[in-house]
Amino acid sequence: MFTRLRPALAATIVTVSLLPLSLPAQNLSRAGTVTTGTLLAEMGDLARLASLPDPFFEVMQFSSYDRRSRSPDAEGWYSNADGFGGEPIPGFLTTLREAGADGVGLYLMVDETGPGAIVRTWSAGMGGILRVYLDGADEPCYEGDAYRFLARKAEVFLEAGGIDGDFLDIFCQQDADYFPIPYAAGVRLTWEGKLDELHFYHVEVRRYPEGTRVRTFNTGRELRAAREELELIPARVLSGRRRAEQETTTAPPTYVEQAELAPGTSWDMTLRTSGTAGAITQFGARVEADDVDRALRGTLLQLAFDGAGQPQVEAPLGDFFGSGPGVNPFESTPVTVDDQGRMTSRWVMPFQEKTIVRLTNLSDATVTAHVSFEVSPWSWDERSLYFRARWRSDTDLDVRTGPIDLPYAVVHGAGRLVGVAAMVVNPSAVPTPGGNWWGEGDEKIFVDDESFPRFYGTGSEDYFNYSWSRPDLFDHPYCGQPLDTGPGNLGYVSNHRWHILDSVPFRTALAFYMELWPHRAQPGLGYARIAYYYARPGARDDHRRLVASELIIPSLPAMEPQAYGGANNATFHPVAERTIRAEGGETGGTASQPGASRGRLLTWRAEPGERIAIPVAVAEAGTYTINLVAAHWPESGVIRVLCDGEPLIVNNLGGAGEGLRGTGNLVLRTGYGRRLLSTAFERVDLAAGNHTLVIECAEPGLFGFDYVWIRKQ
Repeated sequence: MFTRLRPALAATIVTVSLLPLSLPAQNLSRAGTVTTGTLLAEMGDLARLASLPDPFFEVMQFSSYDRRSRSPDAEGWYSNADGFGGEPIPGFLTTLREAGADGVGLYLMVDETGPGAIVRTWSAGMGGILRVYLDGADEPCYEGDAYRFLARKAEVFLEAGGIDGDFLDIFCQQDADYFPIPYAAGVRLTWEGKLDELHFYHVEVRRYPEGTRVRTFNTGRELRAAREELELIPARVLSGRRRAEQETTTAPPTYVEQAELAPGTSWDMTLRTSGTAGAITQFGARVEADDVDRALRGTLLQLAFDGAGQPQVEAPLGDFFGSGPGVNPFESTPVTVDDQGRMTSRWVMPFQEKTIVRLTNLSDATVTAHVSFEVSPWSWDERSLYFRARWRSDTDLDVRTGPIDLPYAVVHGAGRLVGVAAMVVNPSAVPTPGGNWWGEGDEKIFVDDESFPRFYGTGSEDYFNYSWSRPDLFDHPYCGQPLDTGPGNLGYVSNHRWHILDSVPFRTALAFYMELWPHRAQPGLGYARIAYYYARPGARDDHRRLVASELIIPSLPAMEPQAYGGANNATFHPVAERTIRAEGGETGGTASQPGASRGRLLTWRAEPGERIAIPVAVAEAGTYTINLVAAHWPESGVIRVLCDGEPLIVNNLGGAGEGLRGTGNLVLRTGYGRRLLSTAFERVDLAAGNHTLVIECAEPGLFGFDYVWIRKQ
């Protein structure tokens, strides 16, 4: 049992009488054939991750990373020419045909021999023609638009196979695609195009050992054979539950507890088995406190399996679920957070005899925690793994001296990586993603004794399955961005990605780093992150026990907006400092909002038809883009904006979840969450001098306005 951190409440001890349930198969068809169907079954099989794979496979990533990056102690390690064209070295394995007079060349992306499978592809919008050859065939199984294969191949193959069904959100997740393509003897991908046609790409493949039986993908035959797995995949992947191999109607035993935690106190719960090994198959939590966000960060969660002196899981309770700080809803295969603050983990956590669960309140206020566990049998063997989740945080980072490789996890031992989440505090004062992006840096994942990363990426958002530093909120089975307070990427941001089909096994070591490289180097950036992985007993890592001073939510300073990046040469007009003329509604109040230029917003409660007028000025005549930085709240409504009496047309929503370009209506209502976003309107011609912007209420609500910014084109 690990050392107590604070005086504790009375511990709860539960002896688990395990019923003969059917947990998802731990090692499906060890000597069987790998097929499209078996790979589809793995997409929702979380129990499989808790054992070393058999047969053991390697996962490789091919990408367009800058080829000048060769070694951490060699020149060029942080080179970043990886996708816009003009790279000193084309981002491919080799050049098969030099570019001709038309600029079109032929390049080799992937060249693998032996049994394997493509398990993930991604692109930010690659042009040109991509060809995929399986098992040395002369004819490609795919020939066509590169982006469509890399980001939407599921659509291509399901349509070709005559398969109907709502599968695309399962396979196509933002700009990534997880439709598996197995092959028996090798795969080869070539790309034909101009290097200035955007060519950011990732291709992840499994390498199976020689002799592994793999049935090569064939659109008609394989999809017909896998039809049953396809029909089951929505329930498996979207719920995180794999169908039991044996019929049973008995649910796993569930244990529900409530912990009342005064500041500085702990609560323990011990789960013991009755003569057999077990596994936590579901862990749920919900917190009540005066400040729930700070309670979720200030309550430390620790799980120690089988009496471990150092808990295998140590993280703030809220951040363990991957969406912190605070409650930010999303749905994924292993984790769900709902808008009522209920957080559910479906990671399978095996133990041989017992698990000690501890919550410690390291905040300065009382916390009530409601927790629940489901426990199922587990057959512990030489491949079984302990689940680990390690959180760490760096605050007030300063990269003015250059990019930093931030460690997520450094592990010695055998196991497999299954996911990471990042919780960033970005103090940039630029209102657009271009100029305030925090994640220009690449992931670098070293496996075993390799001296060069097995995964070398092309940007943090690319690793998290999206592109172009978009501030949009989204969730998918394997990835999500449930938090981005804005505008742009300013404020509090949370990203996560789960490695389920593309889990990364390691035999002796794993080292995961992410470059920290924002668009603009400035002090004050905070970067918390958590790595989720499994490891054999006895594995060691670089985790340092957490202390109370780390379990805080760093505050954002009030920041004057800056004319940089996407806002270069802009002029700013703070609404609160303008002489507002109101024609109805209630104005003059203020509301706090993370990322606001002066820490607070001017509020306006209005009914349809009511207006406020804001004076602005431009120094010279020309064509301008007008932008409005405003709050997106659940209690907000819809507005229209006019300039000198002429309606402005919405052109860029700035990451809003609701609304429509090409209309005069700007939707500021949001389903959940509170954000600050910058909306751009279509260009207008303005004479030099004074002008009047009118905001008119179209649908009632409470509105919050920060500033208008205007940029000459």
